[in-house]
Amino acid sequence: MKVNLEKIENNTAYLDIEVDAEQFDEAMQESYKKNAKRFSVPGFRKGKAPRTLVERYYGPEVLYEDAVEFILPKAYQKGVEEYNIEPVDQPKFDIEEIELGKPLLAKAQVVVKPEVKLSEYKGLEVEKLVHNVTNEDIERELKALQERNARLVAIEDRAAENKDIAIIDFEGKLDGEPFEGGKAENYPLELGSGSFIPGFEEQVIGMSLGETKDIEVTFPEEYHEEKLAGKPVIFTVTLKELKKKEYLPLDDDFAKDVSEYETLEELKQSIRETLEKKAKDLSEASLKGSIIRKLRENTEIDIPEVMIEGETQRLIMDFAINLQMRGLNLKSYMDAVKLTPDDLKAQFRQTAVENIESSLILEQVAKEENIDVDEKELEEKLQEYAKLGNKTLEEYKKELKPEEIAGIKDAILTDKIFDLLIENAKVTERKAENVQETDNDQEIK
Repeated sequence: MKVNLEKIENNTAYLDIEVDAEQFDEAMQESYKKNAKRFSVPGFRKGKAPRTLVERYYGPEVLYEDAVEFILPKAYQKGVEEYNIEPVDQPKFDIEEIELGKPLLAKAQVVVKPEVKLSEYKGLEVEKLVHNVTNEDIERELKALQERNARLVAIEDRAAENKDIAIIDFEGKLDGEPFEGGKAENYPLELGSGSFIPGFEEQVIGMSLGETKDIEVTFPEEYHEEKLAGKPVIFTVTLKELKKKEYLPLDDDFAKDVSEYETLEELKQSIRETLEKKAKDLSEASLKGSIIRKLRENTEIDIPEVMIEGETQRLIMDFAINLQMRGLNLKSYMDAVKLTPDDLKAQFRQTAVENIESSLILEQVAKEENIDVDEKELEEKLQEYAKLGNKTLEEYKKELKPEEIAGIKDAILTDKIFDLLIENAKVTERKAENVQETDNDQEIK
């Protein structure tokens, strides 16, 4: 078979394919074997008629479709490999000439990776956010730890106050009629948390145990349930229990109770080390984000729509999985925030474009600099992961799917590319306000 690359234009490769008569006949034979049981020829049991008689009785055209499906993908793959084409979609075939005993002539067209007109990638002027861990950061983490380990103590001698946990029954009515989602029993509400409609919690404050009270509030205009948005409703509320949080004192006993450490100072040191590791990671991520953003600004890429569509769908799938992990589903989310499928796609499209641009740019840098990952580097990284999982290298490798190994290899390659870019960049450091401050483009997803 012969395959010629006619041209690559507008991110589309055009191939001329010629399959010689002998190879086409072999494909016809494969088609016959696949379909033989379908054919009934007088004088033969069904499926037992020779191919020549099947072709005479039904016409050779009856075998063309499957013969083409057997041979054209092979011819197309030959062209892809021969001309180093990088397809990003399935090919489209156009049969120009097909006749038994003659060469099969066809054309194929396929969308390919776009050309990356890479700007200067060395000497980039970029910014790095520097995150310094302070004593206030450590105290904030301790307070959060103290909050998570607080115990609830019943209150029986006073009315509800701000910060109390009120256990309530409630039922809401709109124009005197109950509405969906407006009723609950034994609901724990932290007063002052702002988790209920504005004005609700403020009216629970001051209630006494066992008291039932009508609370009138108005749903916000932007409330997700259209029937309730902007509407005044009345909740009948009964205060059944009242509790307050009791915090453990921050001392050595606290450290022993909530961690593996014997003293509060050891616990503080552990928190500092964790925050410093996070701070370092955030700083490095901000630098990478600054680099990739600068490269995107100065690089020309005409991304095919099929690539954008594919990456958008991947992002939506990841989002749906994250919702499931939180006990939600994508359809319920879309209904709640009134999103159509097109709206959802639009929300993720720009991120998809940026991800593709970033990936293609880094790939082009790797090509320009001949950066690759050898087997030794891959083996060392796999050994590192195996050790973290208390497994031998062989045990760990047996658990991995080929695409997972490819992903690890790609992560190593990305790190090597960034190492080169950072080494050759002009970096200006800027102090971050706190450990939580991040850069918009910290990582390539």
